[in-house]
Amino acid sequence: MSMMQEFKEFAVKGNAMDLAVGVIIGAAFGKIVDSIVGDLIMPLVGKVIGGLDFSSYYVPLAGQAMGLTLEEAKKGGAVFAYGNFITILVNFIILAFIIFMMVKRINLMKKETPAAPEEPPATPEDVLLLREIRDSLSKR
Repeated sequence: MSMMQEFKEFAVKGNAMDLAVGVIIGAAFGKIVDSIVGDLIMPLVGKVIGGLDFSSYYVPLAGQAMGLTLEEAKKGGAVFAYGNFITILVNFIILAFIIFMMVKRINLMKKETPAAPEEPPATPEDVLLLREIRDSLSKR
């Protein structure tokens, strides 16, 4: 089997296609969550803790002045950008919680679907014959 043939079989398998769709939807969903965190949640958190853009909090490590923006401080050397990390951490927690709720709901929907009752397997012919012999012997 040629390499192209193997790749074609791999690419059209259901799992590979499902994974590709999941990655594309996940990327789009990640952008939505980024917007929710960056545009809605973190400005509220910043307002509560002092009115500044929370993602621009940093500690200069290369002797930069404290009044600079994060971008200006990064140009001057290393910075400990803890505000940006906290923003990304909140983003992750929200995304993980939403995915957890989605999986929980999907599992609940799977449980609600009643399974079709299975028919018991047919009794083998030799067992039926042995039962018949047993019944005839017990009548004597």
